[in-house]
Amino acid sequence: MATILVTGGCGFIGRHVTEELLDNGYQVRILDAMIDQVHADAEAAVPDAAEVIRGDVRDKEVVEAALVGVDAVLHLAAEVGVGQSMYEIARYVGGNDLGTAVLLEAMIGKGIRKIVVASSMSVYGEGRYQAAGGTSLGLVRRKAQRIKEGQWEPIGASGEELTPVPTDEEKPVDLASIYALTKYAQEKQVLIFGEAYGVEAVALRLFNVFGAGQALSNPYTGVLANFASRLANGQPPMIFEDGRQRRDFVHVRDVARGFRLALEKPAATGHVINIGSGQAYTIAEVASLLAEAMGVPEIAPDIMNKARSGDIRNCFADISKARELLGFEPQHKLETSLGPFAEWVRNTGAVDRGAEMKRQLEERGLVS
Repeated sequence: MATILVTGGCGFIGRHVTEELLDNGYQVRILDAMIDQVHADAEAAVPDAAEVIRGDVRDKEVVEAALVGVDAVLHLAAEVGVGQSMYEIARYVGGNDLGTAVLLEAMIGKGIRKIVVASSMSVYGEGRYQAAGGTSLGLVRRKAQRIKEGQWEPIGASGEELTPVPTDEEKPVDLASIYALTKYAQEKQVLIFGEAYGVEAVALRLFNVFGAGQALSNPYTGVLANFASRLANGQPPMIFEDGRQRRDFVHVRDVARGFRLALEKPAATGHVINIGSGQAYTIAEVASLLAEAMGVPEIAPDIMNKARSGDIRNCFADISKARELLGFEPQHKLETSLGPFAEWVRNTGAVDRGAEMKRQLEERGLVS
Protein backbone atom coordinates (compact mmCIF):
# COMPACT_ATOMS: atom_id res chain seq x y z
CA MET A 1 0.00 0.00 0.00
CA ALA A 2 1.50 3.36 -1.09
CA THR A 3 2.01 6.09 1.50
CA ILE A 4 1.24 9.64 0.37
CA LEU A 5 2.34 12.82 2.14
CA VAL A 6 -0.27 15.56 1.84
CA THR A 7 1.14 18.95 2.83
CA GLY A 8 -1.64 21.28 3.98
CA GLY A 9 -3.76 18.17 4.47
CA CYS A 10 -5.79 19.67 7.34
CA GLY A 11 -6.98 22.51 5.14
CA PHE A 12 -10.23 22.74 3.20
CA ILE A 13 -9.02 21.03 0.02
CA GLY A 14 -6.45 18.89 1.82
CA ARG A 15 -9.05 17.16 4.01
CA HIS A 16 -11.07 16.14 0.98
CA VAL A 17 -7.93 14.96 -0.82
CA THR A 18 -7.06 12.88 2.26
CA GLU A 19 -10.51 11.28 2.29
CA GLU A 20 -10.28 10.55 -1.44
CA LEU A 21 -6.92 8.82 -0.99
CA LEU A 22 -8.03 6.79 2.04
CA ASP A 23 -11.20 5.70 0.22
CA ASN A 24 -9.03 4.39 -2.62
CA GLY A 25 -6.65 2.31 -0.54
CA TYR A 26 -3.75 4.69 0.17
CA GLN A 27 -2.06 5.39 3.48
CA VAL A 28 -1.91 9.12 4.21
CA ARG A 29 0.44 11.25 6.27
CA ILE A 30 -0.38 14.95 6.69
CA LEU A 31 1.98 17.84 7.33
CA ASP A 32 0.15 21.03 8.30
CA ALA A 33 1.10 24.20 10.22
CA MET A 34 -2.52 24.71 11.37
CA ILE A 35 -2.48 28.49 10.78
CA ASP A 36 -5.22 30.26 12.75
CA GLN A 37 -6.51 32.29 9.80
CA VAL A 38 -7.30 29.07 7.94
CA HIS A 39 -8.20 26.71 10.78
CA ALA A 40 -9.74 28.92 13.47
CA ASP A 41 -13.34 28.10 12.57
CA ALA A 42 -12.95 25.39 9.97
CA GLU A 43 -13.80 21.74 10.49
CA ALA A 44 -10.28 20.75 11.47
CA ALA A 45 -11.06 17.06 11.96
CA VAL A 46 -9.34 14.67 9.58
CA PRO A 47 -10.01 10.94 9.23
CA ASP A 48 -8.57 8.89 12.09
CA ALA A 49 -6.76 6.70 9.57
CA ALA A 50 -4.49 9.59 8.54
CA GLU A 51 -1.29 10.34 10.43
CA VAL A 52 -0.95 14.05 11.26
CA ILE A 53 2.31 15.92 11.82
CA ARG A 54 1.95 19.52 12.92
CA GLY A 55 4.72 21.67 11.47
CA ASP A 56 5.74 24.32 8.97
CA VAL A 57 6.79 23.22 5.50
CA ARG A 58 9.69 25.70 5.80
CA ASP A 59 11.14 23.68 8.71
CA LYS A 60 13.56 21.27 7.04
CA GLU A 61 13.86 18.93 10.03
CA VAL A 62 10.10 18.53 10.25
CA VAL A 63 9.83 18.01 6.49
CA GLU A 64 12.63 15.43 6.51
CA ALA A 65 10.80 13.47 9.19
CA ALA A 66 7.48 13.70 7.33
CA LEU A 67 9.06 12.27 4.16
CA VAL A 68 10.34 9.05 5.76
CA GLY A 69 8.76 6.06 4.01
CA VAL A 70 6.71 8.21 1.64
CA ASP A 71 6.06 7.10 -1.96
CA ALA A 72 4.60 10.35 -3.33
CA VAL A 73 3.76 13.90 -2.28
CA LEU A 74 0.68 16.02 -2.87
CA HIS A 75 1.79 19.57 -2.10
CA LEU A 76 -1.14 21.78 -1.07
CA ALA A 77 0.45 23.78 1.77
CA ALA A 78 0.25 27.48 0.84
CA GLU A 79 -0.87 30.92 1.88
CA VAL A 80 -4.05 31.69 -0.07
CA GLY A 81 -5.56 35.07 -0.93
CA VAL A 82 -5.06 37.48 -3.82
CA GLY A 83 -5.93 40.62 -1.85
CA GLN A 84 -3.91 39.82 1.26
CA SER A 85 -0.88 38.83 -0.82
CA MET A 86 -0.64 42.41 -2.06
CA TYR A 87 0.39 43.70 1.37
CA GLU A 88 1.65 40.62 3.28
CA ILE A 89 4.22 39.99 0.58
CA ALA A 90 6.96 38.39 2.68
CA ARG A 91 4.44 36.02 4.26
CA TYR A 92 3.20 34.78 0.88
CA VAL A 93 6.59 34.49 -0.78
CA GLY A 94 8.01 32.77 2.28
CA GLY A 95 5.17 30.33 2.83
CA ASN A 96 4.62 29.43 -0.81
CA ASP A 97 7.96 29.67 -2.58
CA LEU A 98 10.46 29.08 0.22
CA GLY A 99 8.21 26.36 1.61
CA THR A 100 8.20 24.57 -1.75
CA ALA A 101 11.97 24.95 -2.06
CA VAL A 102 12.54 23.38 1.39
CA LEU A 103 10.22 20.49 0.53
CA LEU A 104 11.92 19.79 -2.79
CA GLU A 105 15.41 19.96 -1.31
CA ALA A 106 14.37 17.51 1.40
CA MET A 107 13.04 15.11 -1.25
CA ILE A 108 16.43 14.69 -2.95
CA GLY A 109 17.66 11.12 -2.70
CA LYS A 110 14.52 9.86 -0.93
CA GLY A 111 13.29 7.66 -3.78
CA ILE A 112 9.95 9.47 -3.93
CA ARG A 113 8.37 8.70 -7.27
CA LYS A 114 5.89 11.54 -7.78
CA ILE A 115 4.87 15.04 -6.65
CA VAL A 116 1.67 16.88 -7.55
CA VAL A 117 1.50 20.58 -6.65
CA ALA A 118 -1.59 22.75 -6.25
CA SER A 119 -1.22 25.75 -8.54
CA SER A 120 -3.91 28.30 -9.37
CA MET A 121 -5.92 29.80 -12.21
CA SER A 122 -4.61 33.16 -10.95
CA VAL A 123 -1.38 32.58 -12.93
CA TYR A 124 -3.27 33.32 -16.15
CA GLY A 125 -4.16 36.88 -15.19
CA GLU A 126 -6.98 37.61 -17.57
CA GLY A 127 -8.34 34.48 -19.19
CA ARG A 128 -8.38 33.86 -22.92
CA TYR A 129 -10.33 36.19 -25.19
CA GLN A 130 -11.50 36.14 -28.77
CA ALA A 131 -11.53 39.12 -31.11
CA ALA A 132 -14.10 39.74 -33.82
CA GLY A 133 -13.64 37.17 -36.57
CA GLY A 134 -12.68 34.44 -34.12
CA THR A 135 -9.02 35.34 -33.57
CA SER A 136 -7.83 33.90 -30.25
CA LEU A 137 -5.77 36.32 -28.17
CA GLY A 138 -2.99 35.35 -25.79
CA LEU A 139 -2.26 38.26 -23.47
CA VAL A 140 -5.06 40.69 -22.71
CA ARG A 141 -4.75 43.31 -19.98
CA ARG A 142 -7.03 46.00 -18.65
CA LYS A 143 -5.87 49.60 -18.59
CA ALA A 144 -5.69 51.18 -15.15
CA GLN A 145 -7.34 54.37 -16.35
CA ARG A 146 -10.31 52.50 -17.83
CA ILE A 147 -10.76 50.63 -14.56
CA LYS A 148 -10.79 53.93 -12.63
CA GLU A 149 -13.49 55.15 -15.00
CA GLY A 150 -15.59 52.05 -14.35
CA GLN A 151 -14.88 50.54 -17.76
CA TRP A 152 -14.47 47.00 -16.50
CA GLU A 153 -14.16 44.92 -19.65
CA PRO A 154 -10.79 44.68 -21.43
CA ILE A 155 -10.70 45.86 -25.04
CA GLY A 156 -8.55 45.09 -28.05
CA ALA A 157 -5.65 47.15 -29.34
CA SER A 158 -7.99 49.20 -31.53
CA GLY A 159 -10.63 49.61 -28.84
CA GLU A 160 -12.80 46.76 -30.11
CA GLU A 161 -14.93 44.57 -27.87
CA LEU A 162 -13.55 41.17 -26.91
CA THR A 163 -15.36 37.95 -26.02
CA PRO A 164 -14.10 35.86 -23.08
CA VAL A 165 -13.69 32.17 -23.98
CA PRO A 166 -12.51 29.10 -22.00
CA THR A 167 -8.89 29.36 -20.92
CA ASP A 168 -6.59 26.50 -21.88
CA GLU A 169 -3.15 25.72 -20.51
CA GLU A 170 -1.40 27.13 -23.59
CA LYS A 171 -2.58 30.62 -22.72
CA PRO A 172 0.53 32.57 -21.61
CA VAL A 173 0.71 33.36 -17.91
CA ASP A 174 0.31 37.00 -16.89
CA LEU A 175 0.87 37.49 -13.18
CA ALA A 176 -1.43 40.17 -11.76
CA SER A 177 -0.87 39.61 -8.01
CA ILE A 178 1.81 38.50 -5.57
CA TYR A 179 -0.28 35.40 -4.91
CA ALA A 180 -0.25 34.52 -8.62
CA LEU A 181 3.51 35.08 -8.73
CA THR A 182 4.07 32.67 -5.84
CA LYS A 183 1.81 29.99 -7.33
CA TYR A 184 3.61 30.17 -10.67
CA ALA A 185 6.96 29.92 -8.89
CA GLN A 186 5.67 26.87 -7.01
CA GLU A 187 4.64 25.03 -10.14
CA LYS A 188 7.86 25.88 -12.01
CA GLN A 189 10.00 24.75 -9.06
CA VAL A 190 8.20 21.41 -8.96
CA LEU A 191 8.37 20.78 -12.71
CA ILE A 192 12.04 21.76 -12.94
CA PHE A 193 12.85 19.56 -9.93
CA GLY A 194 10.96 16.62 -11.40
CA GLU A 195 12.82 16.77 -14.69
CA ALA A 196 16.22 17.15 -13.02
CA TYR A 197 15.79 14.29 -10.53
CA GLY A 198 13.62 11.88 -12.48
CA VAL A 199 10.60 12.42 -10.23
CA GLU A 200 7.20 12.43 -11.93
CA ALA A 201 5.86 15.96 -11.45
CA VAL A 202 2.44 17.50 -12.16
CA ALA A 203 0.95 20.95 -11.51
CA LEU A 204 -2.81 21.33 -11.18
CA ARG A 205 -4.17 24.82 -11.83
CA LEU A 206 -7.24 24.97 -9.61
CA PHE A 207 -10.11 27.30 -10.41
CA ASN A 208 -12.56 28.63 -7.76
CA VAL A 209 -12.99 25.72 -5.35
CA PHE A 210 -16.11 25.53 -3.16
CA GLY A 211 -17.83 23.11 -0.81
CA ALA A 212 -18.42 22.24 2.84
CA GLY A 213 -15.44 22.78 5.11
CA GLN A 214 -14.21 26.18 3.95
CA ALA A 215 -12.96 28.66 6.55
CA LEU A 216 -16.05 30.85 6.64
CA SER A 217 -14.48 33.54 8.83
CA ASN A 218 -11.37 33.95 6.66
CA PRO A 219 -12.22 36.89 4.36
CA TYR A 220 -9.44 35.92 1.95
CA THR A 221 -10.76 32.46 1.22
CA GLY A 222 -13.03 31.53 -1.71
CA VAL A 223 -15.70 33.91 -2.93
CA LEU A 224 -18.58 31.56 -2.09
CA ALA A 225 -17.40 31.27 1.51
CA ASN A 226 -17.16 35.07 1.72
CA PHE A 227 -20.68 35.46 0.38
CA ALA A 228 -22.01 32.77 2.72
CA SER A 229 -20.46 34.46 5.77
CA ARG A 230 -22.13 37.74 4.88
CA LEU A 231 -25.52 36.17 4.16
CA ALA A 232 -25.42 34.05 7.34
CA ASN A 233 -25.07 37.29 9.29
CA GLY A 234 -27.85 39.07 7.45
CA GLN A 235 -25.42 41.18 5.40
CA PRO A 236 -25.30 41.57 1.60
CA PRO A 237 -22.40 39.94 -0.22
CA MET A 238 -19.82 42.56 -1.24
CA ILE A 239 -19.00 42.41 -4.94
CA PHE A 240 -16.23 44.46 -6.46
CA GLU A 241 -16.70 46.07 -9.91
CA ASP A 242 -20.17 45.48 -11.36
CA GLY A 243 -20.70 41.79 -10.63
CA ARG A 244 -20.62 40.72 -14.25
CA GLN A 245 -17.10 39.30 -14.11
CA ARG A 246 -17.05 35.57 -14.86
CA ARG A 247 -15.46 32.71 -12.97
CA ASP A 248 -15.39 28.91 -12.93
CA PHE A 249 -16.60 27.21 -9.71
CA VAL A 250 -15.45 23.63 -9.13
CA HIS A 251 -16.59 21.44 -6.24
CA VAL A 252 -13.93 20.36 -3.76
CA ARG A 253 -14.81 16.68 -4.24
CA ASP A 254 -14.08 16.99 -7.94
CA VAL A 255 -10.79 18.68 -7.09
CA ALA A 256 -9.89 15.87 -4.68
CA ARG A 257 -10.55 13.31 -7.38
CA GLY A 258 -8.40 15.36 -9.76
CA PHE A 259 -5.46 15.08 -7.35
CA ARG A 260 -5.86 11.31 -7.08
CA LEU A 261 -6.04 10.93 -10.85
CA ALA A 262 -2.94 13.11 -11.29
CA LEU A 263 -1.17 10.84 -8.81
CA GLU A 264 -2.21 7.68 -10.66
CA LYS A 265 -2.00 8.62 -14.35
CA PRO A 266 1.52 8.41 -15.87
CA ALA A 267 0.36 10.53 -18.84
CA ALA A 268 0.08 13.57 -16.56
CA THR A 269 3.81 13.69 -15.82
CA GLY A 270 5.45 16.99 -16.75
CA HIS A 271 2.17 18.78 -17.43
CA VAL A 272 0.21 21.68 -16.00
CA ILE A 273 -3.48 20.82 -16.03
CA ASN A 274 -6.61 22.89 -15.40
CA ILE A 275 -9.01 21.53 -12.78
CA GLY A 276 -12.32 23.35 -13.07
CA SER A 277 -15.96 22.76 -13.93
CA GLY A 278 -15.68 24.03 -17.49
CA GLN A 279 -18.64 26.37 -16.78
CA ALA A 280 -18.70 30.17 -16.49
CA TYR A 281 -20.82 32.10 -13.98
CA THR A 282 -21.06 35.81 -13.25
CA ILE A 283 -20.23 36.72 -9.66
CA ALA A 284 -23.57 38.51 -9.20
CA GLU A 285 -25.41 35.43 -10.47
CA VAL A 286 -23.58 33.25 -7.95
CA ALA A 287 -24.41 35.63 -5.09
CA SER A 288 -28.12 35.52 -5.98
CA LEU A 289 -28.14 31.71 -6.34
CA LEU A 290 -26.49 31.35 -2.94
CA ALA A 291 -28.90 33.81 -1.25
CA GLU A 292 -31.79 31.76 -2.60
CA ALA A 293 -30.22 28.50 -1.41
CA MET A 294 -29.71 30.01 2.05
CA GLY A 295 -33.31 31.15 2.24
CA VAL A 296 -32.58 34.89 2.10
CA PRO A 297 -33.36 35.80 -1.54
CA GLU A 298 -34.34 39.32 -0.45
CA ILE A 299 -30.71 40.15 0.46
CA ALA A 300 -29.36 41.59 -2.78
CA PRO A 301 -25.59 41.84 -3.24
CA ASP A 302 -23.82 45.12 -2.58
CA ILE A 303 -22.28 46.05 -5.94
CA MET A 304 -19.25 48.15 -5.01
CA ASN A 305 -18.42 49.60 -8.45
CA LYS A 306 -14.82 49.69 -7.20
CA ALA A 307 -11.89 47.56 -8.33
CA ARG A 308 -9.55 45.58 -6.11
CA SER A 309 -5.86 45.62 -7.03
CA GLY A 310 -4.71 42.28 -8.45
CA ASP A 311 -8.16 41.17 -9.60
CA ILE A 312 -8.90 40.13 -13.17
CA ARG A 313 -12.14 40.36 -15.11
CA ASN A 314 -12.85 36.96 -16.67
CA CYS A 315 -11.30 33.53 -16.38
CA PHE A 316 -12.96 30.13 -16.71
CA ALA A 317 -11.49 26.76 -17.54
CA ASP A 318 -11.03 24.72 -20.66
CA ILE A 319 -10.75 21.25 -19.11
CA SER A 320 -10.05 19.31 -22.33
CA LYS A 321 -6.54 18.44 -21.13
CA ALA A 322 -7.80 17.10 -17.80
CA ARG A 323 -10.29 14.94 -19.67
CA GLU A 324 -7.60 13.63 -22.02
CA LEU A 325 -4.73 13.02 -19.58
CA LEU A 326 -6.62 12.23 -16.37
CA GLY A 327 -10.02 10.98 -17.48
CA PHE A 328 -11.36 13.80 -15.32
CA GLU A 329 -15.04 14.74 -15.52
CA PRO A 330 -16.75 17.08 -13.01
CA GLN A 331 -19.57 15.37 -11.13
CA HIS A 332 -20.85 18.16 -8.87
CA LYS A 333 -22.44 21.15 -10.60
CA LEU A 334 -22.72 24.49 -8.80
CA GLU A 335 -26.49 24.70 -9.24
CA THR A 336 -27.12 21.32 -7.60
CA SER A 337 -24.46 21.72 -4.89
CA LEU A 338 -25.50 25.04 -3.34
CA GLY A 339 -28.32 23.47 -1.30
CA PRO A 340 -26.02 21.12 0.66
CA PHE A 341 -23.43 23.91 0.96
CA ALA A 342 -26.05 26.31 2.39
CA GLU A 343 -27.18 23.65 4.88
CA TRP A 344 -23.59 23.18 6.05
CA VAL A 345 -23.20 26.95 6.49
CA ARG A 346 -26.38 27.13 8.57
CA ASN A 347 -25.12 24.35 10.84
CA THR A 348 -21.61 25.78 11.13
CA GLY A 349 -22.04 29.51 11.75
CA ALA A 350 -19.60 32.19 10.63
CA VAL A 351 -18.06 35.45 11.78
CA ASP A 352 -18.39 38.05 9.03
CA ARG A 353 -15.03 39.76 8.46
CA GLY A 354 -15.80 41.11 4.99
CA ALA A 355 -15.90 44.73 6.12
CA GLU A 356 -12.55 44.27 7.88
CA MET A 357 -11.02 42.89 4.68
CA LYS A 358 -12.36 45.83 2.67
CA ARG A 359 -10.97 48.30 5.22
CA GLN A 360 -7.53 46.68 5.18
CA LEU A 361 -7.37 46.93 1.40
CA GLU A 362 -8.66 50.50 1.29
CA GLU A 363 -6.18 51.69 3.92
CA ARG A 364 -3.37 50.49 1.66
CA GLY A 365 -4.79 52.04 -1.49
CA LEU A 366 -5.62 48.64 -3.01
CA VAL A 367 -9.25 49.53 -3.83
CA SER A 368 -10.09 52.19 -6.37
